[in-house]
Amino acid sequence: MGAEASRKRRKLFFESYAEIDAQKARVKHEEDIRKTNQNETENDENNDESTDVKIARLISLYPRYDEAALLDVLISYEGCVEAASAALDVGSDADQSPSSPPASLSAREAAAKSVPGIQTSLFSSFTSSSQSSSGWAKPLTKRGKTLYLYSPQDVASNTPCSIIHNFLPPEEANDLLTELLEDAKSFQPETFQLFENQVQSHHTSCRYVSTDHEMMIEHGAEFVYNGIVRTDTRKISSRMNAVSEKVQKAVNQEIQKRIKTHYPEGKKLKYQSPKNWEPNAAIVNCYTGPQENLGWHSDHLTYLGPRAVIGSLSLGVAREFRVRRVVPRDGDEEKEEQVVLKSTKNRFSDKIANAQGQISIHLPHNSLLVMHADMQEEWKHSVPTAQTISPHPIAGNRRINITYRSCRESLHPRNIPRCRCDVPAILRCVQRKQGTQGRYMWMCYAGYSPGSKGCSYFQWAQFDDDGEPLWEKMGVKPYSHGKA
Repeated sequence: MGAEASRKRRKLFFESYAEIDAQKARVKHEEDIRKTNQNETENDENNDESTDVKIARLISLYPRYDEAALLDVLISYEGCVEAASAALDVGSDADQSPSSPPASLSAREAAAKSVPGIQTSLFSSFTSSSQSSSGWAKPLTKRGKTLYLYSPQDVASNTPCSIIHNFLPPEEANDLLTELLEDAKSFQPETFQLFENQVQSHHTSCRYVSTDHEMMIEHGAEFVYNGIVRTDTRKISSRMNAVSEKVQKAVNQEIQKRIKTHYPEGKKLKYQSPKNWEPNAAIVNCYTGPQENLGWHSDHLTYLGPRAVIGSLSLGVAREFRVRRVVPRDGDEEKEEQVVLKSTKNRFSDKIANAQGQISIHLPHNSLLVMHADMQEEWKHSVPTAQTISPHPIAGNRRINITYRSCRESLHPRNIPRCRCDVPAILRCVQRKQGTQGRYMWMCYAGYSPGSKGCSYFQWAQFDDDGEPLWEKMGVKPYSHGKA
């Protein structure tokens, strides 16, 4: 009897102990889940921070390192400020004692000492098998994520762009910046009409041409942008012209490199001009402060023609330049674009960009970005708002962007067909509509002018393999000024 009672007591004691252990295990498991969720939330919040905010945090912690080096380390640690900071701390401690003066150690060297194998670019993490025979790397963008690129190799491998840092001699870059900052005082925002509402762009700009504007008007040239004849077109200054010669040389070299390494069979794209790229016009944009921006768009092709190449020189404050590939789908492309432009916060466009994934290219002072022939038809780009910016010693909080363009003689303003409103039409490329993607069309542009309604003018455009318009096949008389 006593033995049986003892067994019962042991059994009861055992069961109670097991229940306590089980309860402890459950509590510990729930606590682990809570901590994991908390860490994931903190990581998500960290990932939501813009690159500008992260760089600003690192600059405040490591003022002796330059911004470009800190950005490189941040990219190497997948945008995690804490990991980049820890690497910099360990690298600095290994290099010097607390009592010794700061050594001339770069941020890259400091971080590399802490963790072996730190990469300078994304490209070094992938073997040649990750690239296609055309030179394109396997897409790295993911749904709802932004891929941040800095190195020229990464930009060329993952986007239709190439970038050259420290493009001009420092003094020449600063002189051009100073000149354009003065010009920018008289720049105006673009004004246009959407859904019968008048709206303005979130930055200022001005168009420059290489020939005298009055002479162009005399010969029947009317530059139309957003349905409005531009009367503020200016002549490119001697300093801008000198820089354009350097831009021309660099862009042509990049074009040939691109054709050889990225395009099928090492040949130019259909409709791409085989001629030497010669910039004869430029649009200069000014972004004052972190909130001025440019929404998702493709550049107008009316005067540039198909497969246009643009050389974009950035001066002053560093900003992000984002790109995303256009995914074709059924829908009203024109209405979709108008919704994007009308929304001040670009929520509709951001939703599309997040669904596809987007790429951010860091554009520091004195950098030349080349947008190649596959950019405008297949990708969209933007300059998003920034939470914070690092002031430039000359420009302060302003960024000057010069987009050098090569306008085709065959698409001179005097040659452009006119709609029934007697306004020069706009050349567009179908991007989203399945079945007609890649086709070009002339459309009425008058509806973008405040107070105008426009007409239903539409005509498919026709070009030869070099992108020259076939006016006769379209029934349009060359060098005409009347209605098409």
